[in-house]
Formats: sequence, structure tokens, C-alpha cells
Amino acid sequence: MTHPNTIHPGEHLAEFLEELNVTPYRLAKTIGVHQVRVSEIIHGRRSITADTALRLGRAFDMTPEYWLNLQRMHDLDIARQTTDIGAITPLIAATTEAEIRAG
Repeated sequence: MTHPNTIHPGEHLAEFLEELNVTPYRLAKTIGVHQVRVSEIIHGRRSITADTALRLGRAFDMTPEYWLNLQRMHDLDIARQTTDIGAITPLIAATTEAEIRAG
């Protein structure tokens, strides 16, 4: 599922594969996972887990944190678009206000 103005890490993965002229099947075999996992990530239907990040990091000679950070940014973008936090009062502000009233 994709949302406007969000970039799923699978889009980045697809670009890497295209630039290297590597098929999703070859990547899946290289990193030791089923092709469905790679395909679902590329199509934005699956998140990049820590396990997958380790595998992608090794395959592309990158840090796994790169892949996890892409996923984290995507997840936060989705949460910002779909979660209403307007009714939440920050605890620090609530505590400070209560202390002011108490005098």
C-alpha cells in the first residue's frame, strides 16, 4: 500500500537493481531469500526487516542501517498522514501546567 508523498524503500531497491542490471530473482538467490520477498518489497507490499536489511547491506556492500532508515522514514511518513495526535497533551506540558496551578 502506498500513500501520496511517500517513497517506499522498495523503490530505492528497484533503482539499485536497475542500475546494476540485476534481476529481483538474482538478488533473491544472492541474499538467500524467496523471490516473493524481494518482489513484495519492490512493489511496496512488504517492509524491510532487520534480517532483510542485513542481507541487502551485505549484497550491496552498504550498511544495513541505510535500508532500515529508509524503512523508518517511510513508516513515519505514513504514520504522520494517518495518525491524529491532536488530542494528545504532551506529558511535560501537562506536568508543568499542573505545577503552575499548584503554585
